[in-house]
Amino acid sequence: MIGKIYLIPTFLGETSASRILPDYNLEIINSISYYIVENERTARRSLIKMGITKKIDDLVFNVLDKHNHNIDYSVFFKPLESCENIGILSEAGCPGIADPGSEIIKIAHKLNIDIVPLTGPSSLFLALMASGFNGQSFKFHGYLPIKNPERSKKIKDLETNAIKFKETQIFIETPYRNMQMLNDLIISCNPETLLCIACDITLEKEFIKTKTIKDWKRQIPEIDKHPTVFIIG
Repeated sequence: MIGKIYLIPTFLGETSASRILPDYNLEIINSISYYIVENERTARRSLIKMGITKKIDDLVFNVLDKHNHNIDYSVFFKPLESCENIGILSEAGCPGIADPGSEIIKIAHKLNIDIVPLTGPSSLFLALMASGFNGQSFKFHGYLPIKNPERSKKIKDLETNAIKFKETQIFIETPYRNMQMLNDLIISCNPETLLCIACDITLEKEFIKTKTIKDWKRQIPEIDKHPTVFIIG
C-alpha cells in the first residue's frame, strides 16, 4: 500500500480560511509532511494561514519548475512508498486548473497513485457560476495574445464562438494589463455583446457584474492590478 496525493486549494487573496475552506482541509494538511508547490515561501504562508499546527520547518517542500520540462518529477513521489501522503499546493486557487500542477497529476495517474481533490475556491468556476452564462458549454483560453492585431482577432473569434455555438468564453489577463484588456474588448466587440468582469473573487471587495459592452463603456470599472476573470457569453 502506498500514500495518496491530495490536491489542496488555497487562497485567491487576503481573506480568512473559514470563508473559503472546509475544516476537513485542516485535518489533511496536519497529516502531511511532504508538499509539491509552485513557490515555497507562498506555500508556507498559505499553510500557516490555513491554521496548520505542524511545525513548518519540519515540512519538506519540492518546488515545481514550470520552465524546465525535462525534470523527472517522479522523484517527488518517493515518500509515497513509505505510506506518506503528499500535498500539492498552487500559488492560488485549485491545483491543476490553469496551474502547472496538472503535469504532476498526469504522472501520478501513470504510476497508479490515488489522487484526492479537496474542496476550495477556483476563480474560473466561481466567475462562471456568477456570470449568468452557459455553464454546460464553456471554454477556458488562459491568456490572450498581448499585442494587436493578434489580440483583437482573438477577441473577435471568442465573440463569434460565444454567439454561434452558445459557448461561454473564459479568459484572464496579468492584473497590471487589465485596463488595456478591457479597452481592447470595448473596441473589438459588438456593443450588444455581454461581458462578465469578475474581480477580487472571494475577497471583501469582490466585484462580479455582467453587462453589455456599451454599458461597460459608459462606466469603466477600476480593475487595474486586481486579479480578474473575463467572460464573454
